[in-house]
Amino acid sequence: MITTAPPKHETPAEPATGDAVDTPRGLDPRIAAVIPPELIQSGEIIILLLKPSPWFIPLSQLRHLTTLALITAGCWYANEAFGSPLRSRDIVLLGIAAIGLTLFWAFFEWLSRIYIITDRRVITLSGVLRIVVFQAPLERIQHTTLVFSIRERLFGLGSLLFATAGTGFDETLWHMIPNPLEVHRQVLNILHRYRR
Repeated sequence: MITTAPPKHETPAEPATGDAVDTPRGLDPRIAAVIPPELIQSGEIIILLLKPSPWFIPLSQLRHLTTLALITAGCWYANEAFGSPLRSRDIVLLGIAAIGLTLFWAFFEWLSRIYIITDRRVITLSGVLRIVVFQAPLERIQHTTLVFSIRERLFGLGSLLFATAGTGFDETLWHMIPNPLEVHRQVLNILHRYRR
């Protein structure tokens, strides 16, 4: 988690050196490395910048990984029982390669996901081939919902949903964030402090 504005009890007018974004080129180097500089408006301050937990990589693909493992085990067993042109070792190697490719793709999905709150907007970036950018002004955020799936609870993670005024559904989801209760508390403080 990268926090680039002072905590709630301090005044936001004078952020630490490099934290205020006077121009897109004035981004903190840590931030510029992960987000497109043109995404941040002149004078906009990044208050909270998050990525999903690295556990996102295996957990987001858990169903696919389980399916691949079962298919590999089934093919190996069928080959041992009935024989086939392939050797059992080749079947296992193909299964491992498929699992590796699935995790490799999940890694790129994890890299592409960035969650940002500035003093003006909530921004969500995601997507590898098709990039999706969600942004909404803070004053339009109607409510937030914190969700804990079983697999997230096992690893101390949670997902945060945002809904804007005028819609009856959640419009963006911050998947598998670490320390979800603390992050939710920070988000509520930011909304209370910066919403006009």
